[in-house]
Formats: sequence, C-alpha cells, structure tokens
Amino acid sequence: MEPIITARKIDLTSRIRSHAFRAVSNLSKFFNNIVSAKFILSKEKFRYQAELKLGVYRETITAKGEADDLFAAIDLCADRGKAQLMRYKSKLKDKDPSAITKLS
Repeated sequence: MEPIITARKIDLTSRIRSHAFRAVSNLSKFFNNIVSAKFILSKEKFRYQAELKLGVYRETITAKGEADDLFAAIDLCADRGKAQLMRYKSKLKDKDPSAITKLS
C-alpha cells in the first residue's frame, strides 16, 4: 500500500516522502490490513503539523502530531497511530478472535 502524501505550505522533497513512507510501512508490522493511508503535512508559522488517516477494516483511524521539526511531527503522528492500531486490534480480538485471523 502506497500512502498518499499531501503537503500544505511545504516543499515536498524526496527525503520527506521517504520518511513518511517508512513511518507507514512500520505500522504494517502491527496490523497487516491497512487498506489506505493518507498523510497531510502542513506548516503554520513555526510549527509543523502532521495528520495521518488510516483506513482499516470498517474504521478510519486518525492521528495528529505537532512539533517544531517536520520529521519529529511525522514520528509523533506515527506513534499515536500505532497506539490506536494496537487498541483497535485488541478490540477486534475481544469481540471476535476469528476476525483477527481472517484479517491478518
């Protein structure tokens, strides 16, 4: 799955693109069935904001991160997305354990 990366008020370089791609590919270690991923990167004055929207089975997970450095904002956003994915996966296991084996 290739993430869609949107940049607002930022020049999107190959280094930024590859960092965001690595962050999303690391998330697939925790949950295999990520259907879609979209990064929205923006800059407001001196703060960088990163927003990650993950499409998973019947849900959309949204994580946001804000920092002085763009790469730190991407990492913070990916960490928050990872925590939400882990929570979502545990809820699936509690509801229907066979569903997680079908998805993974």
